Amino acid sequence: MPKKKYYVHLSAKERMTLEQLLRRGKAGIRKLIRARILLQAHDGLSDEEIAIALAVGTATVRRTRQRFVEAHLGALDEYICPGAQRKLNAQQEARVIAVACTPAPEGHTRWTLRLLAEKVVKMGFVDSISHETVRQVLKKANAKHGTSNGVGRK
Repeated sequence: MPKKKYYVHLSAKERMTLEQLLRRGKAGIRKLIRARILLQAHDGLSDEEIAIALAVGTATVRRTRQRFVEAHLGALDEYICPGAQRKLNAQQEARVIAVACTPAPEGHTRWTLRLLAEKVVKMGFVDSISHETVRQVLKKANAKHGTSNGVGRK
């Protein structure tokens, strides 16, 4: 069995805070599970024992231990995931919407999301873009692609 890298040593105040959190039961389920993980880790249970008792993965237990060592009770909170950077700025999005309102290219009866994505790349805005990104731009603007006047439903 590999030696643990992160040890959980709760102070009396931290232990009391976790126990109160569990007694109240008003927090989200994932926060409560993390609190239980920390309490059981402090009591000396192995990662595998904790994982079985709480029906979580050993990686979850390991990650919670690590987060506690790095951030103490901040380990209970969710990490904020900011997501990817936007591919298009507001001006470029406006141009995509404007293109969607123009007549379709030759050989096509209407603009498709994939055709619009290809056009965005040809216009030099980005090196590559997915049709899903184009769909989100059009949806955000409440525009329906392929219409003659570009006005979407309200």
